[in-house]
Amino acid sequence: QDDDKWDFVLVSDIHEVGSEKEIKRKKFLDELSKKGFAIKKIEDKNLFYGVRAPRQIFLKYQWLLRNPDSRLQSPDAHHDIPVTTRIRIVNFILQNTVTPDGEKLRDLMKKKKVFKAAFPLHKKEEMREFLKQRWARWRDIFCQQPIEKIRGYFGEKVALYFAWLGWYTYLLGFAAVAGLVVFVAGITVLSSSQVSREICEASSTVMCPLCDQHCPFWLLSDTCTYAKVTHMIDNEGTVVFAMFMAIWATVFLELWKRQRATVVTDWDLYGWDEDEEELALELINNLQHEPRRYQHSYLRSTVVLLLVLVMIAVLIGLAHGLVIYRVVATALFSQSELEFFREQANTVAVMTGAVLHYLTIVIMTKVNRRVALYLCDLEKPRTFSQRENNFTVKIFTFQFFTNFSSLIYIAFFLGRINGHPGHYVRIAGKWRLEECHPSGCITDLFIQMAIIMLLKQTISNVVEYLLPWIKHKIRKKRQRPKKRNVMLGEEEEEAEDPCKRQWLSNYQLNEVNVFSLFDEFLEMVIQYSFTTIFVAAFPLAPLLAFCNNLFEIRLDAIKMTRLCRRMVPRKANDIGIWLQVLEAIGILAVIGNGLVIAITSDFIPVLVYKYTYSPCMVGNSTGLDCSTGYINHSLSIFRIQDFEPDTKLPQMPPDFVGHEIKEYRDYRNADDYSYTVQFWHIFAARLAFLILFEHVALCVKLIAAWYVPDVPQSVK
Repeated sequence: QDDDKWDFVLVSDIHEVGSEKEIKRKKFLDELSKKGFAIKKIEDKNLFYGVRAPRQIFLKYQWLLRNPDSRLQSPDAHHDIPVTTRIRIVNFILQNTVTPDGEKLRDLMKKKKVFKAAFPLHKKEEMREFLKQRWARWRDIFCQQPIEKIRGYFGEKVALYFAWLGWYTYLLGFAAVAGLVVFVAGITVLSSSQVSREICEASSTVMCPLCDQHCPFWLLSDTCTYAKVTHMIDNEGTVVFAMFMAIWATVFLELWKRQRATVVTDWDLYGWDEDEEELALELINNLQHEPRRYQHSYLRSTVVLLLVLVMIAVLIGLAHGLVIYRVVATALFSQSELEFFREQANTVAVMTGAVLHYLTIVIMTKVNRRVALYLCDLEKPRTFSQRENNFTVKIFTFQFFTNFSSLIYIAFFLGRINGHPGHYVRIAGKWRLEECHPSGCITDLFIQMAIIMLLKQTISNVVEYLLPWIKHKIRKKRQRPKKRNVMLGEEEEEAEDPCKRQWLSNYQLNEVNVFSLFDEFLEMVIQYSFTTIFVAAFPLAPLLAFCNNLFEIRLDAIKMTRLCRRMVPRKANDIGIWLQVLEAIGILAVIGNGLVIAITSDFIPVLVYKYTYSPCMVGNSTGLDCSTGYINHSLSIFRIQDFEPDTKLPQMPPDFVGHEIKEYRDYRNADDYSYTVQFWHIFAARLAFLILFEHVALCVKLIAAWYVPDVPQSVK
């Protein structure tokens, strides 16, 4: 047996002889010794205990699972199972070894502070050096990933994550090109839109003030630039791109299922069962182990459901807080002494609101995790895999509402629940709700999406890389190894133990935990949500995600191989419940994009005008653009004397004559301000388009899912 090969290292402070912590540490190590573990002690500023499992444990594993890994090793190999499997078995036994006091390693680390760390070792073996030189380098950003080598060193779960991320990024390239084409096409027709041209020429159309105090009357032509930008996003190409992304999401998942089937078949894991593996490990650790029975408590499920709903209500409440911020900020900016803030009060409020939304996401991510863990503890799942699945569903639900509540408000409620001049809806009876920009709400959604995605993908990635790098350098500087080495049961030796440097260098690396890989998956799934759900308002989302992922792969690789301790390898034959989450996002993407086009966009109102009220339908208008007159048609007349009493009317423009002012984006009668027939006509058209779009998109998704088999013929 090799004396220098150790499966795990436990790190502890140097406690006083006879202290409670020293006694608890000795009891735990004694339990390991009873199971046949070899233990080696090295003393530095901390105590390091190397543990090595006896051969019998791995023979039991092979017998219980009929040696699923035997074909991976050559007959003359010293260890007849892969190192990744060996580490996984030892970790399970360490985590589930119980002391006479009924305490496990987790209790001794978190509550009692007996041990400071427990980790498997990074070793200077050929496979790790290959990964450092050929994978974890920025210059290999466009190179294919060595998935087999990743599996051999980090285990199947990590390898499948990188295989999925690589496949997602590869197919994202096609969506990025399509989105870029749509965006560039929008730029080329920037000034050719009849709608934006009418806004630019509306120099005699006077609009209502945008706030109650100190806001002037303004001309519709003042928003010329904004109208052009809106048309750049809101055009016929957007509808086609939204349909394309619905199909892309389905094709991506179907092709991934095929890719996954090929990979796990090569690994001989297609029929592997996680519950069976967990039961085998329980029996290896304790032959008297009895599997927990399946239990279901309606009371517990009801309590968990109610708590989830309360948490969702809190997250929606935070979104309402952001709405209030934007309302108050718009009022304050509009009263600013600086001309820029007065003129661009709404845009500045939206942009600062987006930054505040990003900060809310960062803070609530930590809160959401604690709440999701607490709810999982309440549920008392039977196995670790069940607990992981329950946690995944809860944390994704919370994160979804954290990320998207504000976007949902901007997309579907902004400017539609604020009333009309003379009868505005107000917060606390004081501040009136914000309105859409005269050229539409879709640009507000575009700004919000752009800021959040850019902040998430720049600041988050910089922090994700720099923080572990700085921590690693600081820990390395602080650690000053002593010149003595104590072996268990032996006197002090002068020569330095060859294990000491290796154990110290591993301890100086950043800590990893059971959530390390989970966090990477969650980050990518949230990004996938941004890339698909509101892509109709932000065609550049796939391009930003594609560029981010090229760096994300190498960033994660560098962290895992150079900056962090070795992850405990986990066996897997798929990406787990994340696949169901991705499929749910695909359906939400169809609904979300359908709603954006039907409600947020001006696509339907313009279409209704063209084919019902335009000059083309009234008489002979050869050569005339059918959307001519749309802007005038979409504005309603308001009488100045009908303003609310507390509204401070600004001074009239010198060239303004009459008592009528037009407000944009509403269809109301001039006498009683009730909705016109045109409003209900457009409402019916929006509803019809939404139903048609979603049914067509879902049918295409189902056909694509049927057409592309989940499992390739070669695998079958």
